[in-house]
Amino acid sequence: MIERVQKILREWGIASRREAETMILQGRVKVNGVNTQLGDKANPSIDTIEVDGKILNKNYRPSLVYLLLNKPKDYICTCDDPEGRKTVMDLLPPQLKSGKGLHPVGRLDRNSTGALLLTNDGELTLNLTHPRYHLEKTYIVTLKGNIPNKIIQQWSEGFMWEGKQTLPAEITVNQRHNNQTKMEIILQEGRNRQIRNIAEFFGYPVISLHRKAIGFLKVGSLPYGNYRHLTKEEITILKQSEKLVRNQI
Repeated sequence: MIERVQKILREWGIASRREAETMILQGRVKVNGVNTQLGDKANPSIDTIEVDGKILNKNYRPSLVYLLLNKPKDYICTCDDPEGRKTVMDLLPPQLKSGKGLHPVGRLDRNSTGALLLTNDGELTLNLTHPRYHLEKTYIVTLKGNIPNKIIQQWSEGFMWEGKQTLPAEITVNQRHNNQTKMEIILQEGRNRQIRNIAEFFGYPVISLHRKAIGFLKVGSLPYGNYRHLTKEEITILKQSEKLVRNQI
């Protein structure tokens, strides 16, 4: 079947769509010996596809891997960083970093911590990160200042922000102390730096932000910088949840 090269790389578990596009732009992908461009198509049954000089063979594609990582601060959620900053891939052992096509599903900014999925299942990555899908994510957030209930209600109900209505959020205030407000926030959407930017918009900047759960997957007592493999049951439930969310749209 003829498909876009970046889609082939995603479906084979080589990289997420975004990472595959970056690899193409960097000249790391060839089709029949020629550097490919964004939008180029290929037939993996006929064409020879190379990534970093290695010919891809669908019969030898890596087994699917699913990890839950408790991201510490100061790590970037990408496979590599041109500025040389630490990435979440640096937290993995060599046998997982090399040739597996692992990539983070979604992002946490550099100063945030907590639950992060990594996988080489490109199809699952696409489904879980697509704007139409609304997988709940739970955060523990500390804000500077005593944010009033009327603003929390507005935030919870959803409001017009940056030209688009935000989805309702579940917000529970756990503590107000020393001019700080500690809250639990459950979001069904994931715009870029959404919690930080909304908090700043209301005038109560974020002091700390920790994602404690992605859907039913909780980091719990997993130490910062550590990861674990998802169980077969968790993988099954995750894929079923993704399908249920998709079918509701």
